[in-house]
Amino acid sequence: QVQLVESGGGLVQAGGSLRLSCAASLRTFSNYSMAWFRQAPGEQRELVAHITSGGSTNYADSVKGRFAISRDNAKRTVLLQMNSLGPEDTAAYYCAATLVPQAAESRWYLYWGQGTLVTVSS
Repeated sequence: QVQLVESGGGLVQAGGSLRLSCAASLRTFSNYSMAWFRQAPGEQRELVAHITSGGSTNYADSVKGRFAISRDNAKRTVLLQMNSLGPEDTAAYYCAATLVPQAAESRWYLYWGQGTLVTVSS
């Protein structure tokens, strides 16, 4: 059974940083593109950052220059470094995996974690 387990969420003051981690049980992890999505209360789930199997990255405009996604294929993990956090970043953050390169829509993602909550206080 495939599992994606997120960790690293929590409460942080505006301007602070957090690092989210996602551990995947995918046997062929290196073949998957990985992404972080987030969903704020009452909002739709949105793509935050994406990294292909080859390491190419893409970010939502709202987080460019503040967030960085990376992956470690040997450890089957994907990280999201979040800096200069603001209240607008408050959301549940989800790790997801897909075999579709450059997939921007959640419908293309096969596996999802249960999410980790990030709360940024002003």
